[in-house]
Amino acid sequence: MMKPFRLLVFATGFALALSACGAEPETAAPASAAPATSSAFPVSITHTFGTTEIAKQPERVVTLGIGSEDALLALGVVPVAIPFATYGADEKGMRPWIKDKLQQLGAATPTILSNSEEPPYEEIVNARPDLILATYSGITKEQYDTLSKIAPTVGYPGEAWSTPWKDIVTTAGLAIGKKDDAQKVLDGIGTAVAEAAKAHPELTGKSVAFVWDSSGTFYVYTKADPRVEFGLDLGLTDAPAVSALDSDENLVTYTLSYEKLDSLESDILVNFATTQDEADTFLRADYAQAMSQVKRGTVASIVGAELISAVSPPTALSLTWGLDAYVSALSAAAKKAG
Repeated sequence: MMKPFRLLVFATGFALALSACGAEPETAAPASAAPATSSAFPVSITHTFGTTEIAKQPERVVTLGIGSEDALLALGVVPVAIPFATYGADEKGMRPWIKDKLQQLGAATPTILSNSEEPPYEEIVNARPDLILATYSGITKEQYDTLSKIAPTVGYPGEAWSTPWKDIVTTAGLAIGKKDDAQKVLDGIGTAVAEAAKAHPELTGKSVAFVWDSSGTFYVYTKADPRVEFGLDLGLTDAPAVSALDSDENLVTYTLSYEKLDSLESDILVNFATTQDEADTFLRADYAQAMSQVKRGTVASIVGAELISAVSPPTALSLTWGLDAYVSALSAAAKKAG
């Protein structure tokens, strides 16, 4: 079972895979028919559970976790089954940028797997995949072994839920024979981020701490979290206090007692909140009033499930979808920081 802090770390609240919802697998859109180069296969991809061999270009890809479906769609490939998202999504478990991309491609909605603690193996079998991508997920070795009996499965490198968003794109491109196209996707996103940074020089060099105050627990995100990586790409710098206070309880986040919040020094504080009331409650709290960023008014509140999902973690589709609103909030705080 996913621990409560995991739901906050990734602002997703959804499990590893999703359900067919009664749809026949034939109704799911297959992968793009665009051919891979003849030299692209076979390909080997190494991850924390070993090495996955992909003998030929996959045509029916199932994704688990976060971001792999976005990467495939950015490459013009429609997976046959994708995860159900409960945070920042509609009642069908679809996030807005995925819906927009499907419409742009003129593609049918893939099968949406059921929201469950275990990967819904039967539903995945019914989707008839020839590849399963779980590059940014929390699957266990046991789950990986079971999934690998269904189809070649690519797990995450290193720790669970910590794969850099760019690596999700490159891995997807390698797995489906579109390595060069994946680099083009990254180059396009990189250009958009660079242009945003250039348009907002006030961000350059400002130190930042990313936090979330939820239900009596205060979370701080480390450099291993993709949302922090994205912020640094915009020209911000990681505040030394973030690593100095790190209790090493988890790779991507740690909890900080309210009595120590005044030690979390940074030019900008990025505070995530699902609602404006949640954001305001934090800012009014006595413990928040002890923070230098709150006193100076250099807090960038990132409010709303959709925007939070778009940047935590960012994906090949969500990053540009939420870029303007995100940079606007950061910019306002940076300007106050001087």
